[in-house]
Amino acid sequence: MRATALIADDEPLLREALAAQLAQAWPALSIVALARNGREAIASFDAHRPDVCFLDVQMPGISGVEVAQHVGARAHLVFVTAFDQYAVRAFAQGALDYLVKPVEPARLADTVARLQARLRAAAPAGDVEALLRQLTAQLAPAAQPERLRWLKAQVGRTVRLIAVDDIDYLRADAKYTLVAWRDGGQPAEALVRLGVKELLAQLDPDQFAQVHRAIVVNLRAVSHVVRGDSDSADIHLKGRAEVLPVSRSYLHLFRQM
Repeated sequence: MRATALIADDEPLLREALAAQLAQAWPALSIVALARNGREAIASFDAHRPDVCFLDVQMPGISGVEVAQHVGARAHLVFVTAFDQYAVRAFAQGALDYLVKPVEPARLADTVARLQARLRAAAPAGDVEALLRQLTAQLAPAAQPERLRWLKAQVGRTVRLIAVDDIDYLRADAKYTLVAWRDGGQPAEALVRLGVKELLAQLDPDQFAQVHRAIVVNLRAVSHVVRGDSDSADIHLKGRAEVLPVSRSYLHLFRQM
């Protein structure tokens, strides 16, 4: 019998993209359901009982981990996530697998090979409940760190106190970070002796996003984003002439364009 699969992701383009990639990597696989959220995923699983479930970790309402808890050992589980920190030890135990967005063809091929081997051997999924309990504990939200509100920067002989909300973007500059901000509404720049990664850890992730290995942008400062012909995009800012590149690894942040 042909293997069957369920794909659950709240982003329609990503659902369809993964289905298309699976059609290339595993032509014999039959996608029996595409679910838009965790609730649909549970209903679709109960209706179709697929052999494999590809579950987005973060979905509104019922998460992919909660769907996996409902499925248990009745199907092989593959988590799909945009965040590497979710690729925790539980995924590597053999019973669970994961894919990081954007899904790389080589990684998908490895995952497909493992799933095919397990299906041929009728291998049990292992102690999925214990692994999911471990995964749930590791994904539990930690206490929120205090967010950075002001940044001290050297501008000539003057030390300026820059409000974080006035920052348009940060760019790595050797051992420093260039801070592009608004001084009385006018574009201004300054250097700080902190790395982009160190600063990003102190900023509100709902407001600031890394869009390139060397660039963090204030999403409130974005005017529009233009997709390129290939896997690239450019960010245009409100009231600034600079155009910021978006790396392929961060295109998922603007996937609804």
